[in-house]
Amino acid sequence: MPTGIAIRDVREQLFDAAERVLLRDGPSALTSRAVTTEAGCAKGVLHRHFDDFDAFLAEFVLDRVDRMHPQAAALRESAGTGAVVDNLAEALTALFGSAAVAMVALVTFRDELRARLRRTWPAGVPVLTEAVDMIASYLAAERDLSRIAADADIDMLAPTLIGAGHLLFADRTGTPPQAEAVRRTVATVLAGVVREPL
Repeated sequence: MPTGIAIRDVREQLFDAAERVLLRDGPSALTSRAVTTEAGCAKGVLHRHFDDFDAFLAEFVLDRVDRMHPQAAALRESAGTGAVVDNLAEALTALFGSAAVAMVALVTFRDELRARLRRTWPAGVPVLTEAVDMIASYLAAERDLSRIAADADIDMLAPTLIGAGHLLFADRTGTPPQAEAVRRTVATVLAGVVREPL
């Protein structure tokens, strides 16, 4: 069913539509028809660009992971400025205020999607493992600046912060946590390793 409208950057349009459906209606509502309806194009458009819907979803997840790179770079560059706890609280809020929580649910919800992602992403849930790397890189930079204790176990602190942040934001339909709750969580996880006032 042609729409008669030329579509520019089809993949991006479809990915943006998928994100809107995922955030609004959850992973169970994410179907090829829902995505193409949201994008305002014929269902066949998706299938012309992707082998099947799970191939589309795998590329969608990886595209959204790639979008985390600027946030990771900005966080790393903030090392040495502001308060460590505040920097991390803001980073967690930005991360989990995005589609990240819904992405975790999507990957958990679809067995075939997980199998496809394993081909290029051998361990973990892509959004969460990328987030752990982002936090670890920042903590390492702060450790190099002596704002984090030299013996801080970054390989344990980073996933602990991501896990705690995910739990705070896990109910995507509820009220997001207050900024102070996020800050308190970060301060608790980092208690004893931050070398500045919490």
